[in-house]
Amino acid sequence: MAIGVLYVDDEINNLNSFKASFRRDFEIFTASSAKEGRKVLDSQEIGVIITDQRMPGTTGIEFLESILPVYPDTIRILLTGFSDINAVMDAINRGQVYKYLVKPWQNDELKMYIENALEIYNLRKENKDLAHKLQLANAALDALGRPGL
Repeated sequence: MAIGVLYVDDEINNLNSFKASFRRDFEIFTASSAKEGRKVLDSQEIGVIITDQRMPGTTGIEFLESILPVYPDTIRILLTGFSDINAVMDAINRGQVYKYLVKPWQNDELKMYIENALEIYNLRKENKDLAHKLQLANAALDALGRPGL
């Protein structure tokens, strides 16, 4: 199963445009609210989340901050039509955002950032798997009464 890319934006035209632009390159999921986005996260393996900053109810930063405890390895990208330095700082500090991009996006540029983010996600996943295997190997050594490495 491919690792998904989730785009959250309250503007349906943006969701449709994003899906049309990237569906051939990535497994794309879209959501028109933070609540819908959370449902996708709970049911799919998502490696990259791209969210609009200005949405009714919950901002993109608030959404990203809220999912950090449950999905810490997912790479987060904030996309907004407004260049606001406070939003940039909040995104970095609170939402642990990998990239902050201004709308309208350039397809080639955004595709590159998504590819890079998926690579980081896969490396994080691989590192966790290797650390877990090392723990199991050390536990097996301990059980045999031999000192670990």
